[in-house]
Amino acid sequence: MINYYSRVAEVLLPHLAGRPVTFIRCPDGVGEGKQQFFEKNVPNGAPDWLPTVALPSAGSRSGRGEGIITYALLEELPALVWAANMAALELHVPQWRIDPAGGRRPPDRLVFDLDPGAGTSIVDCCWVAERLRDLLDADGLIPYAKTSGSKGMQLYAAITTDDPAAPSAYAKKLAQQLAWDTPDKVTAVMAKNQRTGRVFIDWSQNNPAKTTIAPYSLRGRDQPNPSTPVTWAEVVGCSHVTQLAFTADEVLDRIQQHGDLLGSLDDSRASLPER
Repeated sequence: MINYYSRVAEVLLPHLAGRPVTFIRCPDGVGEGKQQFFEKNVPNGAPDWLPTVALPSAGSRSGRGEGIITYALLEELPALVWAANMAALELHVPQWRIDPAGGRRPPDRLVFDLDPGAGTSIVDCCWVAERLRDLLDADGLIPYAKTSGSKGMQLYAAITTDDPAAPSAYAKKLAQQLAWDTPDKVTAVMAKNQRTGRVFIDWSQNNPAKTTIAPYSLRGRDQPNPSTPVTWAEVVGCSHVTQLAFTADEVLDRIQQHGDLLGSLDDSRASLPER
């Protein structure tokens, strides 16, 4: 883990910069029966030099605050190595950054989390991603794709908006439109019994209280593959799940070949349209 995160830091750290990090820690490793747990608060014993930010909890389900959470900020290599050393396998971040005063800035990224239901795979997610790309292109946004490192994938678009609730509302409308147009392939409903044979477009990941797996983060799975940026040619050409499953070593090779495929994301920022 430390070797991988040290070598991937150059492309990973810009995607963490200014974003409070939630960890999934795997102190016993990965695999069946191994303990994993979410951790938002910086644990006891963290080094004094680690940058942190204290923010009120947003309570994503109840809407009620849960006190103050002190998050880690991973903005330099030593902080990333510290996280890896305490078995923080997964790194999750919100779609907004903190402001200099320590509060939350408005969202700057739109995300669609494509989750394949039973009987579907990332191949089906790619089909949905192409349709979402067409809708986003038509609205003047520039989408980028990455695998989740597990079974699904995410699409990102860099945005500007003053309304923290607007990205979720916009993403929900696009998800519902695709579900209406292709009900046999897509659902915008979170209920598990609605996902069989369909891809669930999780628009709710845009809620400011929620987080998404960071690009290049490893996953706490039996095979801890990274969440990997991919080209649209790879998305369009995907016909088997193995084509978009990359090991940590393969991701490092891809970075040598392509650089950061999400490197121009922030430079493609556009106003979030109304629908």
